[in-house]
Amino acid sequence: MKKALIATLTAVLLTPAAAMAERSGAEVYTTKCTVCHASGAAGAPKLGDAAAWAPRAAMGIDALVATATKGKGAMPPKGLCMDCTAGELKAAVQHILDNSK
Repeated sequence: MKKALIATLTAVLLTPAAAMAERSGAEVYTTKCTVCHASGAAGAPKLGDAAAWAPRAAMGIDALVATATKGKGAMPPKGLCMDCTAGELKAAVQHILDNSK
């Protein structure tokens, strides 16, 4: 067990920083969120729909990230981006808001 732990820690410590970098909001949106938010599937507000996003934006970024994390309506927790970090989810939400004014 001790050898396995040492091997795991060594692998983590030797992983290049670039491999551990968080994905951008645009990248997360493009690879995860676009499935529903580009088409409006299951009632998802579309990227670029200012009228749909305005009341959501008024809630504030932290409330929107909390909703995205927990899921809402037909949207599952994290929009099924189970490998997304909290920072990546926040960046994706910000990307959507920035492109929906």
